[in-house]
Amino acid sequence: MPKNIVQLNNQYIQDENQRRRYLEEERRKKNRFMGWVLILVILLFILPTYNLVQTYQTLLERRQQLTQLQEKYDQLSKAKNDEKDLAEKLKNDDYAAKYARAKYFYSKEGEYIYNIPDLLPQ
Repeated sequence: MPKNIVQLNNQYIQDENQRRRYLEEERRKKNRFMGWVLILVILLFILPTYNLVQTYQTLLERRQQLTQLQEKYDQLSKAKNDEKDLAEKLKNDDYAAKYARAKYFYSKEGEYIYNIPDLLPQ
């Protein structure tokens, strides 16, 4: 016993179908709008994130550069102090004569100079 199902096609059914299509179209428009808003929000977060990462990399480079400059400063300070100490020592005539004789091989008349490595006075 097959049953035949017949759909009524009266004004109420047509109005309900039209209302359902209208609601479905409104939902699609709302979903499309929310999709565009989501894309816009993502784009708005990408640019600051990119800038933040770039700034962080620059900060790391500057920290590394600061460390190198501090090391160079320490080396130059040590060299300056060594030169200052040498200048103070060279004010002593005996030390200056000994230094000149050791470094530049100056000698008094009748003296022989023998070069011994690492014998230069400090």
